[in-house]
Amino acid sequence: MAPESPAQTVQRLFPLLAAGKAEEAAALFADSVSFSIPHPPGIPWVPEVDSARGMQTFFELLGTHVQGKEFDLRQVITDGDDVVLFGRMLSEVKKTGRDIDTAFALHTTVQDGQITRYHLYEDTYAVAQAYYGDGA
Repeated sequence: MAPESPAQTVQRLFPLLAAGKAEEAAALFADSVSFSIPHPPGIPWVPEVDSARGMQTFFELLGTHVQGKEFDLRQVITDGDDVVLFGRMLSEVKKTGRDIDTAFALHTTVQDGQITRYHLYEDTYAVAQAYYGDGA
C-alpha cells in the first residue's frame, strides 16, 4: 500500500475536528509545530502553540468557544510537503451567538506523515466583529 500523500494527511484533520475529536486530530501533528493564526487581541481560542499537545489545546479551546456551522473546502494545492487549502468557514461564537463568515487559506506542511506547519489566514475583522460586536 502506498504511503499517504501530504494532502491526504491534512484532509483527515477536518472530519476529526467536526466530530470534536481533538486528541485524535492532534495526533496528526509532529512533536514540533509551526503555528500561526493572526487574530484580534483577547480571542480566547488561539493560544500559543508549538507542539502536538498545543494543537490539542487549541482544538479543545476552539470547540469550547466556537460552533462550526459550514465548512467548504474549495481548493487544495500541493507542492512537495506543502499543502495549501482554500475555502470558506461559517462558525458561531458561542458567547455572543454571532457568526464568523470568512474565506480562509491554510498553509500546512507534512513531513514524515505528520503535520509540522499550521498557518491559518482568515478575516480577522469578521472574527473581532463576532466576538466583540460593533465596537471591534
